[in-house]
Amino acid sequence: MDPLVEKQEEMVQAAILYPLECYLFGEDPDVFLEKLQQSGTSQLCGKVFKGGETTYSCRDCAVDPTCVLCMDCFQNSIHKNHRYKMHSSTGGGFCDCGDTEAWKAGPLCTKHEPGASGSAKENSGCQLNEEIMEHSRRVFPSVIKYIVDMLVWEEEKELPPELVISREKVDSYYCVLFNDEHHSYDHVIYSLQRALGCELGEAQLHTTAIDKEGRRAVKAGHYASCQEVKEEIKRHSENVSQRPLHVEVLHADVMAHQKFALRLGSWLNKLMSYSSDFRQIFCQICLKEEAGSEKPCFISKLMLWDAKLHKGARKVLHELIFSSFFMEMEYKKLFAVEFVKYYKALQKEYISDDHDRVLSVTALSVQMFTVPTLARHLIEEQNVITTITETLLEVLPEYLDKNDKFNFQGYSQDKLNRVYAVIYDLRYVLVSKPTLWTDRLRARFLEGFVSFLRILTCMQGMEEIKRQIGQHIEVDPDWEAAIAIQMQLKNILLMFQEWCACDEELLLKAYSECHKAVIRCSTNGRSREKTVFHLCGHTLESRPYRVSADPVSIHLPLSRTLAGLHVRLSKTGTISRLHEFVSPEEFQVELLVEYPLRCLVLVAQVVAEMWRRNGLSLISQVFYYQDVKCREEMYDKDIIMLQIGASLMDPNQFLLLILQRYELAEAFKKLKPTKDQDLIKQYNVLIEEMLQILIYVVGERYVPGVSNVTKEDVIMREIIHLLCIEPMAHSAITKSLPENENYETGLENVIDKVATFKKPGVSGHGVYELKDECLKEFNMFFYHYTKTQHSKAEHTQKKRRKQENRDEALPPPPPPDFSPAFSNVVRILNCDVMMHILRTILQRAVELETHLWTEAMIQMVLHLLSLGLLEEKQQLQKSPEEEVTFDFYHKATRMGSSALNAVSVLTLLEKLKRVPQLEAQKDTVGWILQMFDTVKRLREKSSLTTVAATSGSEATKVDETQSTQDKEKAERKRKAEAARLHRQKIMAQMSALQRNFIETHKLLYENTLEAQGKEDAVMEEESISSAIDYSKIALGPKRGPSVAEKEVLTCILCQEEQEVKLESAAMVLSACVQKSTALTQNRSRILEHSGDTLDPLFMHPDLPCGTHTGSCGHVMHAACWQKYFEAMQLNFRQRLHVEQIFDLENGEYLCPLCKSLCNTVIPIVPLQPQKINSEDAEAVAQILSLARWLEIIIARISGYSVKNAKGEKQNLPAFTNKGIGNSALEFNSILSFGVQSSAKYSNSIKEMLILFATTIYRVGLKVAPNEADYRIPMMTWSTCAFTIQCIENLLETEGKPLFGSLQNRQHSGLKALVQFAAAQRTTSPQVLIQKHLIRLLGVLLPNFKVEDTPSLLEVDMFHILVGLVLSFPSLYWEDAVDLQPSSISSAYNHLYLFHLMTLAHITQIVVSSATESPTAQPYENSEEAHSAQAFCREVCQYTSGCFSQDIPGWLVWDCVKKGIMPYLRCAALFFHYMLGVSPPEDLLQVSEEGQFKALCSYLSLPTNLFLLFQEYRDTVNPLLQRWCADPMVLSCLKGKSIAVRYPRKRNSLIELPEDYSCLLNQASQFRCPRSSDDEQKHPVLCLFCGAMLCSQNTCCQELVNGEELGACTSHALQCGAGVCMFLKIRECKVVLIEGKTRGCLYPAPYLDEYGETDPGLKRGNPLHLCRERYRKLHLLWQQHCIIEEIARSQETNQIFFGFNWQLL
Repeated sequence: MDPLVEKQEEMVQAAILYPLECYLFGEDPDVFLEKLQQSGTSQLCGKVFKGGETTYSCRDCAVDPTCVLCMDCFQNSIHKNHRYKMHSSTGGGFCDCGDTEAWKAGPLCTKHEPGASGSAKENSGCQLNEEIMEHSRRVFPSVIKYIVDMLVWEEEKELPPELVISREKVDSYYCVLFNDEHHSYDHVIYSLQRALGCELGEAQLHTTAIDKEGRRAVKAGHYASCQEVKEEIKRHSENVSQRPLHVEVLHADVMAHQKFALRLGSWLNKLMSYSSDFRQIFCQICLKEEAGSEKPCFISKLMLWDAKLHKGARKVLHELIFSSFFMEMEYKKLFAVEFVKYYKALQKEYISDDHDRVLSVTALSVQMFTVPTLARHLIEEQNVITTITETLLEVLPEYLDKNDKFNFQGYSQDKLNRVYAVIYDLRYVLVSKPTLWTDRLRARFLEGFVSFLRILTCMQGMEEIKRQIGQHIEVDPDWEAAIAIQMQLKNILLMFQEWCACDEELLLKAYSECHKAVIRCSTNGRSREKTVFHLCGHTLESRPYRVSADPVSIHLPLSRTLAGLHVRLSKTGTISRLHEFVSPEEFQVELLVEYPLRCLVLVAQVVAEMWRRNGLSLISQVFYYQDVKCREEMYDKDIIMLQIGASLMDPNQFLLLILQRYELAEAFKKLKPTKDQDLIKQYNVLIEEMLQILIYVVGERYVPGVSNVTKEDVIMREIIHLLCIEPMAHSAITKSLPENENYETGLENVIDKVATFKKPGVSGHGVYELKDECLKEFNMFFYHYTKTQHSKAEHTQKKRRKQENRDEALPPPPPPDFSPAFSNVVRILNCDVMMHILRTILQRAVELETHLWTEAMIQMVLHLLSLGLLEEKQQLQKSPEEEVTFDFYHKATRMGSSALNAVSVLTLLEKLKRVPQLEAQKDTVGWILQMFDTVKRLREKSSLTTVAATSGSEATKVDETQSTQDKEKAERKRKAEAARLHRQKIMAQMSALQRNFIETHKLLYENTLEAQGKEDAVMEEESISSAIDYSKIALGPKRGPSVAEKEVLTCILCQEEQEVKLESAAMVLSACVQKSTALTQNRSRILEHSGDTLDPLFMHPDLPCGTHTGSCGHVMHAACWQKYFEAMQLNFRQRLHVEQIFDLENGEYLCPLCKSLCNTVIPIVPLQPQKINSEDAEAVAQILSLARWLEIIIARISGYSVKNAKGEKQNLPAFTNKGIGNSALEFNSILSFGVQSSAKYSNSIKEMLILFATTIYRVGLKVAPNEADYRIPMMTWSTCAFTIQCIENLLETEGKPLFGSLQNRQHSGLKALVQFAAAQRTTSPQVLIQKHLIRLLGVLLPNFKVEDTPSLLEVDMFHILVGLVLSFPSLYWEDAVDLQPSSISSAYNHLYLFHLMTLAHITQIVVSSATESPTAQPYENSEEAHSAQAFCREVCQYTSGCFSQDIPGWLVWDCVKKGIMPYLRCAALFFHYMLGVSPPEDLLQVSEEGQFKALCSYLSLPTNLFLLFQEYRDTVNPLLQRWCADPMVLSCLKGKSIAVRYPRKRNSLIELPEDYSCLLNQASQFRCPRSSDDEQKHPVLCLFCGAMLCSQNTCCQELVNGEELGACTSHALQCGAGVCMFLKIRECKVVLIEGKTRGCLYPAPYLDEYGETDPGLKRGNPLHLCRERYRKLHLLWQQHCIIEEIARSQETNQIFFGFNWQLL
């Protein structure tokens, strides 16, 4: 906090608040409040939510979704184990714990239960004594009056007279800038910098304060100067955006009083929380109206002034209302009454205000309207429904056109969003249906309903459109607003219908009101004369209207509401009384059907592409008309309206009306042949669309009220049809089902009856699959299928039947019976016009007039026939034949007319079977013919009334169908068998040809087989040599033969093959070098040096930060790669405006094949096979002991030093006592054990060696490339060692064997890397390499101690081993000739270097780790234990007793064995890839004991490692002495400093809690360390180290090298060397970031019970940690694939470029 503010706060506290409290309580305030606190808490929780806080709602117990709990109450409630939902609050809500009306069960959490606060007296102590009550009745009014006066004070230049202190007026003013939602942060900062001439930092401070508080004084001074600044700010802000900023000049005193008034507000707020009596007194005073005056009471004054207050004042005010009125039920009611009294005024203020809804007092409506008793009270007493609907009509008049219909052209999105708030209020009032109806409630509700019908009247037929003919529409009209309002109203319409259906009288009255309104709207344009239309003996008189020429509208909410009410009449059976309210002659059913029918015709014509010139807006409207978000109150109700028409009109008349509106009257008379293809196509589509609607009218009965089904049945049917398309995820099904007013779809209650759940794997999500027994419910013409869904479902189902070897007919499932009110609908099926339609279409198909029919049309005709036959069959089975008047069978088997060529439908069907184009429909036709047969039997059966006869005939029917099916099955089988034989024959021929080819081209094949894979060759080699065991040794004179096979690789760019040879052009592997902290033991050590000063020769054993080289394993010619890279650069330069994912400046590119991100290439250097002659080896072994070898090296090195020092003698202490002896002889004696000339690399390989080495240097040290830098070789060895350590670590954590289990990319990358590291030496000056070598040896040999040689405990031994082995050949360098050690020499060099390093490492382990408490069981007498004991004695002696001798030998041995394992494994990998000697069998599988033995034999170590010390005793003792005497070692042993313990711990991502709500809990307690306000932040969790950061917030940005970085980006630099993984807790997403410019989102490892992730907590289901997915994230990190993942993700979603990653 600002010290000045703090001081002022103290003064206020001391001067005013403290005395005030003392007066109020009559004793020390702290003591008193403490007592009050103890005496009992309120039952209501009343916590007010801040934006971003997590809220919980229970789907089982909440009365509606607005009932929520805060984190604490939820964690302590019974709902924790129910089906809860989590959501982020938008702010301004209120925890409903303790509100009995909000919960069906468990209204109280354990914290708020009575008696929970530890007091036995039930809230009795809470009563205040009379004196205090009296005082507060005196103090509160003046405090409240002061607050109200100051906040509602309009004279900003003057104070109210009673507050003026001195006579003369002080000229001290503030220029105050106010917050608005129009200007962005940057606008304000810019305007302030310009106007005030201030620094960026200061302007940012002001802006943040304005955003938080709502206003800020930006300038203090005289009136004139403040006025000037005001004008300046306005001018600058107007330049940036259209509106100026809101600036005022206030008198300093006014400003002070206003601030103080707010301070008093929060003081009152605090008092309210202590006692119910305070709250009641406060509420009474706030609601008290002055007698005889018209002025509103205090609280209403404040509410009405709300829109004029600034943000900070509003917050204080709203919190006061929450803590007082909303905590006391009776005052909440009184407050609600005031609120509704001024509702219109408040909403109008809000709509013209520009602040967010959260900051408006109108947002409180949800707290009152959703309380069921309160809502009912407000409807009865305050007539709230009418108030809200009238408000809507009053705020929307600007959108009414001359006919009093809405027209939202050129609407303002912001304003409409504010209007939606009013619609939401209506929804809140209606959310819970009343159970008891009083007459008054009925009357008020009906009044509200009629008022609501006025809104619908303005929408009925709004935004009419006319078909464009000739030219395309110029500007697409705005359609979104009308559809959006329709969506907002969908649930309100449904809720009104539900409310009406609760009560019989109400339903009938509402129906008649709605009917009147529809008729009023429909009778307008009726001037035209009626026309007459004849078809097959029936006539229809109707007014001429053509959808394709006259205006038509898709918005008909009145008609649709009527349809909804009609269905509810039918459902409740009240329809029998309808005639009392609407007389049959008033009913005018043709008029009611007319408009919905036009709407359906419009859709058909859009499909037929007749409205193409009307542009996209119409297509979008039609999409939404049928979409799940709107269809319940649009498309579905239109179908119902047609069903009402069909049930009440004469069927022939009804069909004629439909033919006429679809403009198909001509199409079904005798067609005049027309040549116009487009017209014919148009006709065909319209006929298809019309047939489809007829199918829906007759067949779609799954609506409660249309037939006797329940809501569950409806949902089950929806789900079955969705799953018939394909298995779907839970969220996808939910999205495809309509939501009710509580956002529920009812899915969970029924899904398990129809589907089974399949769990997901490591990626993807769980899906539901349909149960087999539900497949029979499939209806191909399901009315909610889109065109694509229809064809997909049909395809899936046919395919399934084919696989089961059944026929492909998909007949409709028998529909449920219509309810009585709708029973007449089926008469459409057997009326004359329908028969005419069906017959005409079938005839066209049989006569093969191909252009006049389509397969889809035939399918629909067949479907209608099936429906007719099913209906007749069902009726016959239910009642005796004489009573069944439905005579579909007769009509279909009769001739159509007396004309000559007339045939019956049945005969046409027989012919249809022979039409070649309809092969696919054969099975369906067959099914229908069988049905005809069945119905015929049922008709005839009635004459044989005996039961026996019936069952018999049924049986024969079944037999017949069986036999035909059997024949078909047999036929199918035969065909399948023939096909199988044919396939076999062809395969045999092919393989014969292949064999021939191989025989003739034998040579070619042998070559390719050789190069097939290194693995195979290795295996073969092993099988030959397994007899001789020594061949599995990698070091020393018994070294096995290298397995060197010819490597022939193919370039992925030019596809040419080439053998890898030293002298040929270079082949390269694409690779990525990156800094990595994957193995670090100490995250605080990561960023210590800058790249320029860092000396990378020694790696600290913490492995703080290494350089990792990974490859994707794809090979190219160096030349091809260079061409590719140059082309990319060129391409990039030409497209400057496109942001690239990769940074070409730094050599990045995407691998041409797999698109992995790479930044360099590794040259592929072939392995030099080396054979050892065993006789020579024996001879050398006699002479070359470790001591001799050391002598020779020291001589050689001293010789070099003498040479380099140009004759200056440097006296180097010798090892042996002989002195230097014959130095020249000694100098060259190293060469006498065998040398050979160095390998000659081709120029292109050399070039690539240099290029790759420079990249490692540049990336690893973050410096500019410099090919001559002395640190290049060090970096090469370092990356080689570090990469091997990473791979060893990965294999260990995954539990895989050391060899044989690497992925191909890792294998080839590692092989290339090790060979490169060995070859790189040749491109650097040998003198430099020798210098490095001497420094490395300095760690081991005391003779070479240089000043900065680190202690034994400060180096990682494996890094030194790699450096030594790779730099050692530089000792063989002579001026004249380029030599390198021969096989034997290098075998000994490797052996002795490795042994020395192992000895040093053992010492390191014993000193740092052998003090652990025992984990293994003691086994005293092993040989190893004895040797260990002996070794400890020596160490003890050399450390002058600091090392305690009494650690048991077996324990030391156990520590050593465990601790040295990773080092041995790494060494085995290194020597294998360097020398190519194949490893022993035991290393190809996972086994603890076997592995250790195999490693020892492979690396020629004794299994008892301490024997090494005994073997080389004389030589090693001086070394050991020098190692132990190191000050660092001594301080570690004395416990003053801490060394790394071995084995090092394997890193893993942090432990995450099982339940996601625990994380949310942590986040809610997170306070940003850098900001004092309690604004909600975006907390993110670093998955590497568990730090919680405050992301995307200015408070935590840091300046790093002059750049602003967000908290995550700067944390990543320290924690993961720039690469890091975060979990955004509030959004449940993982963020991967790399560097400052790149990042991507990744699914979080938390899944709900349906196996789906929930980014953004949109669905809010309970989430649990999925271990497999978290493990996948862990591997992503350990395999160093984060950068690759980011690049892949950015390549697929290129839109993410707008995001500024560096401020994350």
